[in-house]
Amino acid sequence: MALTRRRLKLVLTVTMINFFIFIIISRHGGQDKNGRHKIRIPSRPFWAKLAPSPAYWNLQQQILDLQNNPILGGNLSSVGAPDWFNETALTSDPCEPNFRVTTQVKDYKSLPQRFKDFLHHMHCRSYAIRVDQPDICLEQPFLLLAVKSLAPHFDRRQAIRQSWGRAGVIANQTVVTIFLLGNAASEDYFPDLSEMLRYESHQHKDVIQWDYRDSFFNLTVKEVLFLDWIQTRCSGARFIFKGDDDVFVNTHRILDFLKGLPERRAKDLFVGDVITNAGPHRDKKVKYFIPESLFLGMYPPYAGGGGYLFSGDVAARLYNASRQVALYPIDDVYTGMCLRKLGLTPEKNKEFRTFNIEEKYRRNPCAYRSLMLVHPRTPQEMIQIWEWLDAPDLNC
Repeated sequence: MALTRRRLKLVLTVTMINFFIFIIISRHGGQDKNGRHKIRIPSRPFWAKLAPSPAYWNLQQQILDLQNNPILGGNLSSVGAPDWFNETALTSDPCEPNFRVTTQVKDYKSLPQRFKDFLHHMHCRSYAIRVDQPDICLEQPFLLLAVKSLAPHFDRRQAIRQSWGRAGVIANQTVVTIFLLGNAASEDYFPDLSEMLRYESHQHKDVIQWDYRDSFFNLTVKEVLFLDWIQTRCSGARFIFKGDDDVFVNTHRILDFLKGLPERRAKDLFVGDVITNAGPHRDKKVKYFIPESLFLGMYPPYAGGGGYLFSGDVAARLYNASRQVALYPIDDVYTGMCLRKLGLTPEKNKEFRTFNIEEKYRRNPCAYRSLMLVHPRTPQEMIQIWEWLDAPDLNC
């Protein structure tokens, strides 16, 4: 009897479920109450005509997106390509100045000279290498320390070599240090230090120099050239730290951090002092000023350029992504754009202090023990902090 009741209850339950499913399908079906099929009219066009952006960088990115679109890319020369695509296409020679920007950027004449120089060479990504170290990564490094520097900054480079940038085997891991330079151009009123740089390179064999003008807006050029250099000279590097020559880096803390990473996190690693919900500065007095004629929109999350840490695997992916992102005059923002193209978000780590630490802690050796990076620091401060941390009697 009990079994019969359970069967009856099950049959009723299934019947009710089927009934409700039928009601739902009937209400959402493609027929009206008279049995006629409904005609659904879209509220707006499915395909929208692609309009050119009024901002020059955004426009160049639109062109790159079209070129790299797997569906449209092969048909750009046909009638399907928008008119403005051919009108704004870049010059055929990748490193000839593009003077067409003088008429394509609406306020070109009123822009500061640094913007005009950037716009003329924004499309140029290939420069000859003047000083190379082809064998520096013969023993594949666990950690590659890549430091952005300027030719006259001899004291900073030497302080790094004597402190946190010491190459060799540290904590049973191979560490390699390189310095990334361009040309200290005479138009920027730099003295000719080429002979001193040649001597330094011969002595230390850690200088990489390309034949381009080393300026603030060309730091993005340094970024793409470095990503290319990694693939040709140091593709076996497990992890890369890339930063400025006025930061202090606690190399031991970085190595401890890296050794404890799970494999999956290590593969997609990109950590630093991450800035979110930021946009371009519109105040001309600010160093990071960007006019609306150049860029419109918000910045993606990006790690402050003082220094960040990422995996060799991410470096290879960044190299590929960089060829699909138009050069932007602020290098750390540009790297954030490349990460967004990859679908990666940089990870914020409180041990990266690109905006310094509280003044009352700056003379305390223990304040640096648990940090990976502090910015800014003078050459003398780098050596002093390193000696503090290296002292066997340091008790924190």
